[in-house]
Amino acid sequence: MVNGMKPLQVGLLGAGTVGGGVFTVLQRNQLEIERRAGRQIQISMVADINTERAQEIVQGRAQIVNDAYQIINNPEIDVVIELIGGYGIAKELVLAAIATGKHVVTANKALIAVHGNEIFAAAKKQGVIVAFEAAVAGGIPIIKALREGLTANRIEWIVGIINGTTNFILSEMRDKGSSFDEVLKEAQCLGYAEADPTFDIEGIDAAHKASIMSAIAFGVPVQFDKAHIEGITKLEPIDIQYAEQLGYRIKLLGITKRTSHGIELRVHPTLIPAKRLIASVEGAMNAVQVQGDAVGTTLYYGKGAGSEATASAVIADLVDIIRYDSVEQNKRVPYLAFQEDKVMNTVVMPIGEITTSYYLRLKVSDETGVLAKITKILADNIISIDALLQKEADAGESQTDLVILTHQTQEKFMIQAISDIELLPTVKGSVTKIRLEELS
Repeated sequence: MVNGMKPLQVGLLGAGTVGGGVFTVLQRNQLEIERRAGRQIQISMVADINTERAQEIVQGRAQIVNDAYQIINNPEIDVVIELIGGYGIAKELVLAAIATGKHVVTANKALIAVHGNEIFAAAKKQGVIVAFEAAVAGGIPIIKALREGLTANRIEWIVGIINGTTNFILSEMRDKGSSFDEVLKEAQCLGYAEADPTFDIEGIDAAHKASIMSAIAFGVPVQFDKAHIEGITKLEPIDIQYAEQLGYRIKLLGITKRTSHGIELRVHPTLIPAKRLIASVEGAMNAVQVQGDAVGTTLYYGKGAGSEATASAVIADLVDIIRYDSVEQNKRVPYLAFQEDKVMNTVVMPIGEITTSYYLRLKVSDETGVLAKITKILADNIISIDALLQKEADAGESQTDLVILTHQTQEKFMIQAISDIELLPTVKGSVTKIRLEELS
């Protein structure tokens, strides 16, 4: 016992990579954690269908069961850590744990993004805490920064490289000039990508995380269902190369902005200036950039996944539960940073209403007057050009690439302009469009 207090009794659901990290970090830093928390943390039960794997991780330090409800229904357990993932059984188990009066720590971004509002309401009713720092950007304490560190600020926007798999793929495509399919296979071999990488490469994982940050930044409900989501599967090495020539890098960004017309919430490949710090985030690393009116720009960088990095956030949540357990509910930090009666249903703007700049790549006939027709269509749609790059046609070729960077415009105008441009007989095939953010 520490200070006469019995250890916090923790039950762990899911003994995979992160579960192993939680055990390792707790054991290694036990004294340091106790000095900070004022109480020992003890994982006394672990539930996993694969009991052999669990035994390898636990090494006799906790009771192993194959039924999660044995943990949930045990009155000696104070906190349940949910590391199962997904929307299904995880939601059922989290709500069951809350119903029995247990605090919950989760690393499940999908669960919070899709069912967070319901889970927070259930926790409030029972007077328990749901902590989810590990759900966004792994070991980077971005939830705590948004909820507490930046409380004085009116947050204007957040952009994040918040999926390590896609950032690794884009970094490799840029460095090696390889195709998306080639690098995906490499990422799977190295363990950076799952056997089924859909959630990562289609932007869904990043959208889960962006939705959570958006809710906390602007005091709105979690609204994953309203996010605009595009992945990286259609990106071509040639566009990464052209972006480099123009002084930009392409990253899959989670973006949320406050505007006079509502909130932007979107995930898609984005050109950003190579001179921005976030543009140099390579490999499987994560970074989140936040713009506040008082503090200006802050940048949070680190490992967005992995055993011990995610465990770092899980254990920090356990320490917070020790600190806040005896605090009256109305004096705890609100889940979405704002007092519950001050959370607003601000509209999330459809993608056609957002304003940004664009990178366009066109395959055009190498003949006089082509550029004039294209620039007229852009002008007719209230779109001005910022930069042009025209590749000389190879010997014997009658077509060439034309790359255009535009100034800011509404997406609906750009969609109409592209539709008109693609009707020109001198434009071959479809126009490649990638959004561009200056992050200034």
